Amino acid sequence: MSTSRYKAPAIHNAMWPGIVGKGSGAEPAIDLDTMLGLTAAAEVNGTKFDGVDLFLSLPHTDIDSTDDELKRLADKIAGHGLVAGSLVAPVWPPTGGGSAMGSAEERGRFLIQVRKACAIGQKLRDLGIRRYGVVRIDSSAGPAEWAENPGENTKRIAETFRKACAIAEDHGERLAAEGEICWGGMHGWTHMVELLELVDRPKTLGFQADMAHTLLYTLGYNSPESRLLPQEYDWSDKTVLTRALRQIAGALRPWTIDFHVAQNDGTVKGSGSHDKTGRHCPPDDPNGKMNIVEAAGIWMRNDDGAPTRAYDHICWDGCMFPNAMMTSPDTWVKILATMIQVRDAHGWD
Repeated sequence: MSTSRYKAPAIHNAMWPGIVGKGSGAEPAIDLDTMLGLTAAAEVNGTKFDGVDLFLSLPHTDIDSTDDELKRLADKIAGHGLVAGSLVAPVWPPTGGGSAMGSAEERGRFLIQVRKACAIGQKLRDLGIRRYGVVRIDSSAGPAEWAENPGENTKRIAETFRKACAIAEDHGERLAAEGEICWGGMHGWTHMVELLELVDRPKTLGFQADMAHTLLYTLGYNSPESRLLPQEYDWSDKTVLTRALRQIAGALRPWTIDFHVAQNDGTVKGSGSHDKTGRHCPPDDPNGKMNIVEAAGIWMRNDDGAPTRAYDHICWDGCMFPNAMMTSPDTWVKILATMIQVRDAHGWD
């Protein structure tokens, strides 16, 4: 019998750490079957992961999957006692997409990938394996490229995102833009707020808050003008960090419709094709800068202390862990235990 205090939100594990930062001279990718098996096997005092969030790109899930292939995927996930939640749309050039602020042709490729991802989301709902979750997007452009013409480029991204919203609405989906320092126009928290406000489609486009990336927002990587922590910040002074995280969450929490629990050591790393961003840390990493449970509450609770109830599930994100760590069953037990602690502290029934 489960000893978890609350039933909501559901607890998910991300499948894309098996791909992101892998290949291209880095460690090989970890296949979806292995990721699903490790997730399903983890258990803490009777509580297990409820589901998984998926990356719609090979070698995991083909963005051009047929109906029969999606039926097999749904059966495979259900066979592990799991459900599907949020989906990552492969909007980047290497996976068939294009820059959201690029040429008409590039933006067209971006929107084609959004359309395909939303169609898969709709089909997975029809198959009964997916009852909640969003389609995750970003600008598919770098901060340096964006900085060549910030105002115009932000307007272009917003225009592309508005078109993406129309596509999502046609499929009964919502989109979540993940704020991450490697994506132009989204690389600082003030820029992220500006973009969301410019798109102005709050019922369709929201924010995906990942604790590892929002921590880096406080340091102003790629966006010194929005840095909140002082230079040479003393990480032992947690009150300053908490104040900075609360300021960012105060601006972005009203937009947040998808949430990733994560840890970060405050440095910029990367591997493979996913470079120059924050590498996630395991929950027990001694260099982790956050008290995960407390920091999660900054996003999961409103200023009055009440849970936001803004999403049906939370997801652990641990990109770029070494393969030896990722294929160890103990890793996922530790992660699940952390997720249960987060839900026990900030969940609801």
